Amino acid sequence: MLKKGKEEIIYLLNKCIEKFEAENGTILTKNTNRKNYEPLAIALSDISSQLPLTSEKYGHQEYEADRASESKKYPFRKYDITGGQVRDALMGLVANPRPFLVDTCYIYLFGVGRLQFEKNPLDPELLTEKAEVSTADSYSILHDNQRLKSELTQLQKKQSKNKKTYLIQLSLLFVGLILTLVLMKLKVSSIHDELEELKEDFSITPLSITKQEKEALEGIWICYTGSPQARISDTDRSRKVVMNIATFKEKRGYFLYKRYGASFNHLGYAQFDNPTTISIHSRLVTLDQKILSPRHSLLQLDTNKKFLNAISASWNFDVGDKNKVIGIREVYTKIGTGGELEEILNSVENAECKCKIIRWKKPNGEMEEFRLKNSPLDSLKPAMLHSLLNEKSILVKDLEDSVLIKH
Repeated sequence: MLKKGKEEIIYLLNKCIEKFEAENGTILTKNTNRKNYEPLAIALSDISSQLPLTSEKYGHQEYEADRASESKKYPFRKYDITGGQVRDALMGLVANPRPFLVDTCYIYLFGVGRLQFEKNPLDPELLTEKAEVSTADSYSILHDNQRLKSELTQLQKKQSKNKKTYLIQLSLLFVGLILTLVLMKLKVSSIHDELEELKEDFSITPLSITKQEKEALEGIWICYTGSPQARISDTDRSRKVVMNIATFKEKRGYFLYKRYGASFNHLGYAQFDNPTTISIHSRLVTLDQKILSPRHSLLQLDTNKKFLNAISASWNFDVGDKNKVIGIREVYTKIGTGGELEEILNSVENAECKCKIIRWKKPNGEMEEFRLKNSPLDSLKPAMLHSLLNEKSILVKDLEDSVLIKH
């Protein structure tokens, strides 16, 4: 019987990397950077993109055809494999790998799909119950855990049961504990000094906020942005706008900030720079927690206005080299406080609306749903938003005519 899940895909991907490196005379650095795996992912995608046509040829399960893929290129076809997918599966973060990724690996390595391979296994390693580390530098959480468990078992077997040795070890442990506590105290003191210095250098939470200021900002907001209008790759970008859901949650004088967008989410913090001016610093949410597409927004609170303008140094979030720095006006409006937000992904509803769905469970138990996607500016209500979010609200970094569509 073949392995399943993590063990199977980790072994297959390690073998795929070995074959790719041997055939191409290159080395793939196995770490958390998804870019390192893209050359292999592209090679595998040449196979996976043809899966709806090759079930009889290679003996794999049938896959539904994606007619929209005929006009698309990598990585936007339905069965394309990305560097991030290879990295996550290799690291053991995927409990149930995508079937098309598994079948593609079998075809790449053995020339047959998983169903056909199971009838005539060509590699006995895929039949064992325990995963074996295929290479010394294999980068997977599963392999590392097994290696550490094995080393711990060997260490325990070597421990002496002699009473004298035990007392010596206990004494050394006690001395080591005392030294550790001393070093920890010194380290904590140093960290505190460094933290205070960083707070001063970066002007973090320089303003002590009042209860009224906290209540004015904390809560759930809608943020409208016209940044899709600056995406060069989108030929239908004219006068597009997208609604985001943003949350501000106070924490020791500053605010945790999370923003749900149609394609990706932002994470960061906000703080009062003066009683009415808010600085919002954020980045894209990534698996490796790296800073990607950093942005800074300035928002001025005004209790007399429902819609508040914010100026942001942001990006058009286009593909590859087309991702440009832009200045942009955005519009914030507060819709409430409290409750919980739930992000709905990979559901039938998502497929039907081609959007991201956010559900807000309010404190009183009521539920409100938001569907986030690029929409025509003219569809927004009230109509006053049309004059705040058109193509004139975007400032490109370099003077050029190719970014914005003029009317």
